Amino acid sequence: MKKLKRSERLVHMTYDLLQHPHEVRSLTQFANRYGAAKSSISEDLVMMKDMLEADGRGTLQTMAGASGGVKFLPKMSISEANTLIDKLVATLHDPDRILPGGYLYMMDLLGHPRLMHEVGRLFAALLAHTQVDAVMTVATKGIPLAYALGHQLNAPVCIVRRDHRLTEGATVSVNYASGSSNRVQTMTLARRSLTPGSKVFIVDDFMKAGGTIRGMMDLLAEFHAEVIGTGVLVETADVKEKLIDGYVSLTKLARVDVKDRHIQVEAGNILMKMREHTDEKDSYK
Repeated sequence: MKKLKRSERLVHMTYDLLQHPHEVRSLTQFANRYGAAKSSISEDLVMMKDMLEADGRGTLQTMAGASGGVKFLPKMSISEANTLIDKLVATLHDPDRILPGGYLYMMDLLGHPRLMHEVGRLFAALLAHTQVDAVMTVATKGIPLAYALGHQLNAPVCIVRRDHRLTEGATVSVNYASGSSNRVQTMTLARRSLTPGSKVFIVDDFMKAGGTIRGMMDLLAEFHAEVIGTGVLVETADVKEKLIDGYVSLTKLARVDVKDRHIQVEAGNILMKMREHTDEKDSYK
């Protein structure tokens, strides 16, 4: 690469780090790429860190060592998160989304790459300093959300299925009871898709009682994996007792009147979770 001006180098480095969140970049790598001294690269990184934090987009974490390194940790300010949640609530409020059984049509949201990117960044903001070895979801509607989060965390995605596929090789299966219908179902996960002992974050698009997520947690137990958290795009409020606790939700379906075609959607608990982090050293501002 030709030698760049400092302004050009800053743009190039910022783009590189933003495109590779949670991926360590060595100072030596940057110095060799741009033909600059490590001291100059370090000064650039300080400027970038200040800019990213002021913008609420994230921060840079530096690592000491023989060569040194830095990685970008995605974040989101509470004000930006609030704007995103308001957008989701307003979009889901459309009564034409009502489906039989009180479910909502959400494929247009899940199929919107930029929106899923922002949702993934919001979840990643809460996990900025948490080790996540893998993101898990169940096929099929949770897949876009899982991949969006997996990219933000630089973590692989494990897809749980309700049917066995020969192309996945040997699998592990568990039976679980759906929290809403109490019907016993089976879910499977390929043995090669998850390293035993991994720390896993579970995501799903919709949760009623939490039976599906409870099943994924039981499946992870077969891999001796640790569930470090769960997150959902939409939770329902009509189930008094959930089968899981400690989950994070972006929105809450408070009421669905199929007869009158009325939907009441509210913000989930993620904004409260974010505010709980304001007293920590690396708080949202």
